[in-house]
Amino acid sequence: MKLFMALLLALLVCAACSLAPERPFSKEQLYKTGIYTYFTINDSPESVLSAINKNGEVVLDATYRKRPVWIKLLGKREGITIQIIEK
Repeated sequence: MKLFMALLLALLVCAACSLAPERPFSKEQLYKTGIYTYFTINDSPESVLSAINKNGEVVLDATYRKRPVWIKLLGKREGITIQIIEK
């Protein structure tokens, strides 16, 4: 069931229409979100920035206090927005 939900989420993310931001985001803007402070994320900040600047969004596999979560980052004109989704 968990595999099905993960595949469904991946399909929805791929099918969603997102555009690259007008201006590329910087590493400082990513660090201001605090995700690397509060969550354990396996992806490097450089790869996350590359994905946001290319696709406009990225979904990260992370843990928060030993609980698995997904973090969805959206690159908007106002800045980077975060959605936390429990697995």
